[in-house]
Amino acid sequence: MKILLLEDDVILSEILTEHLSEQGYKVSCSYDGEDAYDKIMNERFDLMLFDVNVPYVNGFDLLKLLRDQHVNIPTVFITSLDNALDIKRGFELGCDDYLKKPFDLMELDARIDHLVKIHNLNMSKMIIDENSYLDRSSHELVKDSKKIKLSKKEFEIIEYFILHRDKIVSHDELIANIWIDGEIPTNATLRTYIKKIRTYLGSDFITTVKGVGYRVNI
Repeated sequence: MKILLLEDDVILSEILTEHLSEQGYKVSCSYDGEDAYDKIMNERFDLMLFDVNVPYVNGFDLLKLLRDQHVNIPTVFITSLDNALDIKRGFELGCDDYLKKPFDLMELDARIDHLVKIHNLNMSKMIIDENSYLDRSSHELVKDSKKIKLSKKEFEIIEYFILHRDKIVSHDELIANIWIDGEIPTNATLRTYIKKIRTYLGSDFITTVKGVGYRVNI
């Protein structure tokens, strides 16, 4: 699992990076909001840990920018801002958890473990239905015991739909979370991917909600 850590305290950043790496996570560090934003736009992350008081773009503003752009990566604020209004603002902006400094590393582990479970972040087998699942280790779709090799984008699109099975996913949200900056697909390209996925999982797997986006039927 890949984590983006936004923390401008170099010593704390090193401590957290070393600890998270020991837990088996791959950690990418940023010391200011602009650098973090650039990395998020150009790399895929499973989880983000944001300090708030960082240079250039603070953690609150960065998360607002990302959520406005439909980037829905699970996010935890790790910050010394601990009054009720700050905590309320963090959750209103779309964070998944809020950890007040100073904190014990075991508490951080517990918060991360909770998000891993509820977002299925490290499941090697992602169940679609009783007859099919995604194999994250091989990037294959297994349907009726038959293995189907998927392209990287096909796999990521199906994975995103499964993780957001309880909502309608807009075109903009899908593009923001699957395609990195500079590789924005046309609407025709996106429709081609959807059409191909339907050939794998059935025409009713993805429903087009006219003028809104797509809904997965599982």
